[in-house]
Amino acid sequence: MKKVIRIILILGLIFGLYIAGVLIYGTVTDFQPKELIDIRIEGNPSTSPDSTFTFVTWNIGFTALGEETDFFYDGGTTVIQTEEIVKKNREGMAKIIAELDADVYLFQEVDSVAKRSHRVNHVDFFAESIPEHSHAFAVNYKVDFVPVPLYKPMGKVISGLANYSRFPSTNAERHAYPTQFSWPTSIFFLDRCFLSQRIPLDNGKELIAINTHCSAYDTSGTLVAEEIKLLMDFASAEFDKGNYVVIGGDWNQCPPNYTPQNPDPASYGEFILEEDQLPEGFSWVADPTIPTNRKLETVYTDSSYTSVIDHFVVSSNVQVERVQVVNHDFAFSDHQPVTLEFLLK
Repeated sequence: MKKVIRIILILGLIFGLYIAGVLIYGTVTDFQPKELIDIRIEGNPSTSPDSTFTFVTWNIGFTALGEETDFFYDGGTTVIQTEEIVKKNREGMAKIIAELDADVYLFQEVDSVAKRSHRVNHVDFFAESIPEHSHAFAVNYKVDFVPVPLYKPMGKVISGLANYSRFPSTNAERHAYPTQFSWPTSIFFLDRCFLSQRIPLDNGKELIAINTHCSAYDTSGTLVAEEIKLLMDFASAEFDKGNYVVIGGDWNQCPPNYTPQNPDPASYGEFILEEDQLPEGFSWVADPTIPTNRKLETVYTDSSYTSVIDHFVVSSNVQVERVQVVNHDFAFSDHQPVTLEFLLK
């Protein structure tokens, strides 16, 4: 009996030292970006802005969350999908992206290097898929070692937001969201931000393209509310200058007046945004008829819980012509792309 107790104590000590080491290492190496960072724009597109614009927003789920995947964060079991499936997903996405032929793409959860996507640089991969576009990449998830789940740690992750533009841009900036979960979750989780990009126009004004990925697993909804407030303060300042503003992304909350189509949405912590969360001169733009996101507690089926959390916000000098979810039945990601066509007034 004493031998068993001794073994248990030794194993407990080893486990405690492991946890302490992980926490110390994570704290020391914690990614702490500045409030505002200039982002380098790669590529030199030469296409001049025309009268009609097409934007696409898509959370690509680090190319590992296709139809055959569940995920441990949502109650599933999968941590790292096979290399073959990740390759299938990224190649399927590249085909859809090329077919959409958009002027500007706003992607979320794009890995530059990560164990979970088999260390393929997806920022460069999609840049090569649409070579006529420049690209800018803002990191929002940089952790040397994600220790969960304990039985199969997710490991290193460097991921973020990527903008791809057919038009020349004067600059791109990473704007930090000040919202954080408490320690120690904060050292292993995302450092949220939005990525702005300035596209000069012939009339002397600018089209401000903004990519956002708001907080997930926010059971109170307060983090997203704070993020939208900061984002809209920036957008309003640009609108007041006479510029045109288009914001796309994964808001992790449903657009106003959206009615979830699945039963018991409260069990998934679904939040509905409010009209008055936007200042005067801005409006929400969404396609509520087709889901943009599915939950990952199981592989995708017709009965999977789905919702609309990917959509746009535009300033009143932007005339929306069409907004549409591109339905591919979640074949390649747990999100579906949303297309926005618009004119400038």
